[in-house]
Amino acid sequence: MTDSRPLPAGARERIEAAVDAAFDEQIDTTIAFTAIPSTRAAEAPCQDMFAKLLRDRGYEVDDWVINQDDLKALPGYGPVETDFSRARSVVGTCRPAREEGRSLILQGHCDVVPAGPLDMWERPPFQPVIENGWLYGRGAGDMKSGTISALYALDAIKAAGYRPKGRIHLQSVIEEESTGLGALSTLQRGYRADVCILPEPTDEKLMRAQVGVIWFRLKVRGIPVHVARAGTGSNAIKAAIHLIQKLEGLEAEWNERAKTHPSFKSVEHPLNFNPGIIKGGDWASSVPAWCDVDCRIGVLPGWKIADAQAEIVDFVAKAARSHPFLANNPPEIVWSGFLSPGYEATEIQESEAVLAPVYEHVFGRKLTSFSSTALTDARFYGLDFGVPAFCFGATMEGAHGFNERVDLASVKRVTKALALFTASWCGIEAN
Repeated sequence: MTDSRPLPAGARERIEAAVDAAFDEQIDTTIAFTAIPSTRAAEAPCQDMFAKLLRDRGYEVDDWVINQDDLKALPGYGPVETDFSRARSVVGTCRPAREEGRSLILQGHCDVVPAGPLDMWERPPFQPVIENGWLYGRGAGDMKSGTISALYALDAIKAAGYRPKGRIHLQSVIEEESTGLGALSTLQRGYRADVCILPEPTDEKLMRAQVGVIWFRLKVRGIPVHVARAGTGSNAIKAAIHLIQKLEGLEAEWNERAKTHPSFKSVEHPLNFNPGIIKGGDWASSVPAWCDVDCRIGVLPGWKIADAQAEIVDFVAKAARSHPFLANNPPEIVWSGFLSPGYEATEIQESEAVLAPVYEHVFGRKLTSFSSTALTDARFYGLDFGVPAFCFGATMEGAHGFNERVDLASVKRVTKALALFTASWCGIEAN
C-alpha cells in the first residue's frame, strides 16, 4: 500500500461543489434521522434507517445483533443492565477493486440521552426544526448530524466523479452514551483501518485527549419505621446524601492530581463527579429503607480503571465509617455501566498532517485542538486495537440538555473537510 497522492486537478473544487449541491438533501436526511427517538434500547429504527441509506448507495452492509457474551473479555467492557437482546451495529463498507490507498473508519453513534421533562423544552425534542441557521432536536448535535455528514462526505466524492482508492467503513453504533459496546462490537467483529475519525461535535476542533468514565451505583439501606418515631429508624435517603457529599472530596482530590497531567493541567476541573439518578423510599410517612444513587466520575488518561475503582471503594468505606448507621451497615457498590479509561491521541501525526491543510482551506484558519472532559468511543481504537483515532466535528450547543442544537453552517464546513480529508487520505481516482 502506498501513500495517497495529491488530488487530481480540479477535484477539490468539484468535491466542495458536490457538498453544496446536496446540502439541502443532507439537512432533510439529518432531520429524519434526528426525529427518531433513539434512546437506550430503542435504537433499532435509527439503525434500520441508516442501513437502508447504505444499501441504497450500494455499500456492503453488515447489520448484526450484538452478543454481549462475545465482548465481556475485551478491554473496556462495561456491563449493560437494560434489555440488550435487540442491540445492533451497522457497518457499510466501500471497498475498491484494488486497495492502493490508506483505509479509514468513519464512526457515528445513533443513541441519544433521555430528553427529560418535555414541558421544559422550548421545542419538542423529537420534532426537529430549523431556526436562524440552527437545527434543534435531541441528538441533532450529539451526534446524528455528524453521522450523516460522514455519509454525505462520501456521497460528494462519488458525485464529483471519483472513487476512493482505500477501504472505508462507515459505522453507526449504539451504547456510546453508556458503555461503548456498539463500538467494541465492531472491533470484535474485525473492523480495522489506518485511522478512525468520529465526527462528534467538537466545535470545529480536533479532540486530542479525553477523560475516562466510571459509572457506579450506591445501594444504601436503612431501617424503616413510622415517621412519628423517625429517631428509632435510619433514613436511607439521608444516608445516601451523606455519601454524595463525602464523594465530592474524592472529586477534589482527583482534580488536584489533574493539575500535573500533561493533557489536562491547563483544563480547569476536568474530572467531574455527578450523582445522576436517585431512587428511594416507598412512602412519604415511612422512614425510607432503601436508596439507590447512580453516579458518574471522570478519570485521567493513564489511570488504570481497577485502581480508580479501588479508590472509590476505599473512599465510600471511609465515608460510611463516619456515619452512625452506615458504619455498621455499609452500602453496596455496583459497577453499572462505563468502566472506560481516558485516552490521548498520540499516534495521529500522519492523519493530522493530512487534515491540517484541508482544514485551513475549508475554515480559513489553522487547525486547533483541545482536551475533552467528556468521553467518546475513540478510546477503544487507540488504546486497545492499534487504530489511531480522534474526534472532529461541528459546533453544537445544549449537549445532554434542553434545546440541543447544531450550527448548520458548521455542519456544511465539516462535511467538506471530511470529504476532502477522505479523498486525500485514501486517494481517489476517476469513476
